[in-house]
Amino acid sequence: MKGRPKKLIWGGGLFLCLLFTFSLSVSLGSTHIDMMTVWKVIGEKWGVGNGSGINATDAVIIWQLRLPRVLLVALVGAILAIAGVVYQGILQNPLADPYILGVSSGASVGAVLAIVTSWGAALLGGWSLPAFAFAGACLALALVLMLARGRSGLNVISLILSGVVVQSFFAALLTFALSFKPEEMQRIQFWLMGGFSLGDWNQVGAVFPFLLIGFPACWLMSADLNLMALGERAAAHLGVNVAKTRVCLLLIASMMTSAAVAVSGMIGFVGLVIPHIMRMLTGADHRSLLPLSALAGAILLLLADCLARTLIAPAELPIGVITSFVGVPFFALILKRHQRKKGE
Repeated sequence: MKGRPKKLIWGGGLFLCLLFTFSLSVSLGSTHIDMMTVWKVIGEKWGVGNGSGINATDAVIIWQLRLPRVLLVALVGAILAIAGVVYQGILQNPLADPYILGVSSGASVGAVLAIVTSWGAALLGGWSLPAFAFAGACLALALVLMLARGRSGLNVISLILSGVVVQSFFAALLTFALSFKPEEMQRIQFWLMGGFSLGDWNQVGAVFPFLLIGFPACWLMSADLNLMALGERAAAHLGVNVAKTRVCLLLIASMMTSAAVAVSGMIGFVGLVIPHIMRMLTGADHRSLLPLSALAGAILLLLADCLARTLIAPAELPIGVITSFVGVPFFALILKRHQRKKGE
C-alpha cells in the first residue's frame, strides 16, 4: 500500500490510538475510574448528555485533577515531536532534537531565571515564564549552531559535541541560580527531571496557543522542508528562500519547545524517537510527517506518563526518566547506523 491511502490509514489509526491512550490515562490513578465515566463527564461539561449516573467525586477528580494533566501531557508530546521533525529537516541531521541540541536546557535556564528573579513578572504577568524560556532556547540554539558549524557545514559529531558543551554550560548556570535561592531547589529539580504533577487548566491554556499557531506555520512550510532535503543549493534553485525559511522554522520550533519546557521541565528524546519511527513507517514527506508525528508524540508521552504514575505508585517517577530509558538506546542505534553509512 503506497501514497495517500497509506498515510490516511496511519493517521486514522494513530488518532484512534490517541483516543484510547487518552481515556486510559484519565482513568488510571489511585482511584480507578472506568473509561465510559471519563467520556460521560467530558460530555456533560460540554453540554452533551445530562450527566446522570456520574459520581460527584469522580467528576471532580476527572475534570479538576486528571483531565488537565493528561491534556497537557498530550500537548507537550505533540510539540516536542513537531520540533524534532523541524530540527531534523532544517538541519538535515538525523540526531537533531530539542534535548540533544541543548534547546531544552536553554529554555529551562530561562524559566528558572524567571522563577528566582521575578524579572518581567510585572510587565508580562503569567507569560514571563514562557518568554524567558524562549529567550534561553534561542540563545542555546544559536550557541550550538555557532560551535558546530565548520568549513564543510554541520555534521553529526560536531552537532552532538556542541550540544553537550551547551548543556553543560546551562547546567552550570542552573547550579549558579540555586546559590541565590536554595529554597527553590525542589521547583528547579522539576525542570531538570521533567514532570506534570503541577499540571492544571491554566497551563493547558498557556501551552495550547503555541501548538495552535506553531503547527500550522510549520505545516505551511512543509513543502519547502521537502525541497531543502535535496540540499540548500538545489532548494534555492527551486525557488526556496533558504535563509528565511531556516530562520522562521528554527524560531517557531524553539518557541514551541520553550512553551513545553516552561510547563513540563526537560523531557528528552521524544523529538528524536518519534520523527525517526514515523519517517520509517510513512515516508519523509513533511506534509504528512508533521501531523503524524504530532499524534505519535502525544501517544508516546501519554504512555510514559502512565508508567511514571503507576510503576512505583503511590510515588511518581519523573517522566524524563521513562523517555530516557526509551531514547538513549534509540539514540545509540541511530548514531551507529550513521557511522556505518559514513564509513567511520
